[in-house]
Amino acid sequence: MLYLWFKVLHIVFVASWFAGLFYLPRIFVNLATVNDTPTQQRLLLMASKLYRFMTILAIPAVGFGLAMWYMAGFTGVWLHVKLTLVLVLLVYHWYCARLLKGFYAAKNQRSHVWYRWFNEIPVILMLIITALVVIKPFSS
Repeated sequence: MLYLWFKVLHIVFVASWFAGLFYLPRIFVNLATVNDTPTQQRLLLMASKLYRFMTILAIPAVGFGLAMWYMAGFTGVWLHVKLTLVLVLLVYHWYCARLLKGFYAAKNQRSHVWYRWFNEIPVILMLIITALVVIKPFSS
């Protein structure tokens, strides 16, 4: 029963974390296009608060996932691929912090179009990770 509660909490925290991963780059799109200082400051404040909140959500998402892995003892190629993609997602999360620091320092070199494409990365990762968990390809 504890495993099922961990699964529920994992799903809730992952969904919440992804909401932030989907929205933060949208703020970056706006930051890349805005020129007036008050709007830029408002967007930076929103982005920094969202990033802190996303980080708080990512920690239990990963923690409950690892706990479930330990409890269930999952194995297989699909799991290794999934965990590798989760690491990619954590790097994406970290890179968002770097981009945010660049906006704060007024050193952004990227266009709003680049951020629109950058915003698609977590969508693709979520699709692949979900497919791996549900379908479990490469299983014997």
